[in-house]
Amino acid sequence: MALLTRVEGMRDQIIRSTQELVRIKSVKADELPGKPYGEGINDCLEYVLKLGQELGFETLNTDGWAGHIEMGQGDEIVGVLVHLDVVPEGSNWTYPPYGAEIHDNKIFGRGTIDDKGPAIAALYALKAIKDVGIQLGKRVRLIFGTDEEIGGPGLDYYLERAGLPDIGFSPDASFPAIHGEKGIMVFTLEQDFSRKSGCTGSGLQLKSIKGGNAPNMVPDYCEAILVGDDYSKVQDTIKQFAAKHHTKLEWEEAGNQLLIRSYGISAHGSMPETGVNAISQLMTFLAELNLDSSDSSDFVRFYAEKIGMEYYGESIGCGLEDKVSGKLIFNVGLVDLNSDSGKVIVNVRYPVTSSQEEVYQEMAEKLKESEVRVVPGNHLAPLFIPADDELIVKLMTVYRELTGDDSEPITIGGGTYARSIKKAVAFGPLFPGQPELAHQKDEYIAIDDLILNAKIYAKAIVALAK
Repeated sequence: MALLTRVEGMRDQIIRSTQELVRIKSVKADELPGKPYGEGINDCLEYVLKLGQELGFETLNTDGWAGHIEMGQGDEIVGVLVHLDVVPEGSNWTYPPYGAEIHDNKIFGRGTIDDKGPAIAALYALKAIKDVGIQLGKRVRLIFGTDEEIGGPGLDYYLERAGLPDIGFSPDASFPAIHGEKGIMVFTLEQDFSRKSGCTGSGLQLKSIKGGNAPNMVPDYCEAILVGDDYSKVQDTIKQFAAKHHTKLEWEEAGNQLLIRSYGISAHGSMPETGVNAISQLMTFLAELNLDSSDSSDFVRFYAEKIGMEYYGESIGCGLEDKVSGKLIFNVGLVDLNSDSGKVIVNVRYPVTSSQEEVYQEMAEKLKESEVRVVPGNHLAPLFIPADDELIVKLMTVYRELTGDDSEPITIGGGTYARSIKKAVAFGPLFPGQPELAHQKDEYIAIDDLILNAKIYAKAIVALAK
């Protein structure tokens, strides 16, 4: 009880530190000397390490790529892996995305739930353990990554120099303990254009399409520019399409060009069904227009036929599924089409019993009749630990004790730093039944949940390290 009481006694400090960290915009930016991901991310790293020192911990900064605070003693290391970078804020926030304002007992801002709030909760969990005087038989490291959202090399750089923890968890998903994470792959579908728009045919000329923020976000905005003589039919089709599919499309004439705007709803790329993909709805709409005969129009029709508004990759041939982790998730996060080429960047989450090679092989059959090619990108293999493993059992015991929830361990489509060490899983911060707000507008963490997270993490750390 003393441990939980100590956490509760630091409520105001936890709230204040979370606000201060969220107010630092930590989206990846251009590299600077000693700052691999730019000013904002480096400011976040320096902030938490300075805070750790003020709270009485030893700290390490590995050249701006990552860092940690440490307590305890022993040869074995328990790692708690968090990240300080965030995805771009998107649009249409009710409150400033970096304001960290409190409304209805919630802190609003990009990173509050993913992953700055949990990072601060874990930091003060360690502080509570230290203050109460609990003796640990292992070292505990709270590891601060800086590039989780972009799948960069920062954590690998850190681990090569600081060493691998033996066991641990990452508070970067949801409760209860997550014993499986789907494989994650990012790739580009692209085509070079030889038949230029306007060279043949008498339809509308497609000049450009651009939209999206990041591969692992459901895009909330996309726009296309068309050229033609009569736009009245286009405007009528927009109205019909929007009414039929419940989409938000707008148009604006500018000289001899027509600008079409598509508005969606942002969401995490692992759960595209919770958002509305602005790219997919615009591409599907464009395929219904009388576009001129060109490679760019063929690319649009390919998209509409093989991707469309689907979430699970069925039409493009990779609709994989297993009993352990469910269906493959297929999210288009970015599009860039001009007179020379068209490309979309795709984020796929495949079942834990499948493989990257299987996904590519399944798509190859559907792509062989088209000019579209696949350019592989980043890849993370699946994570799976049996539900009866000691790590899962200890985390579930703590979770059930403090919440009264008897839920079983789960699997997810999201990816966390847990994959980076020998034996770790994701654990929190979102509680069952709560809305998933990571990568969405109006992201927030409820203050009571933030404090409960800190209590759960304190007890979990003790369970793993005592």
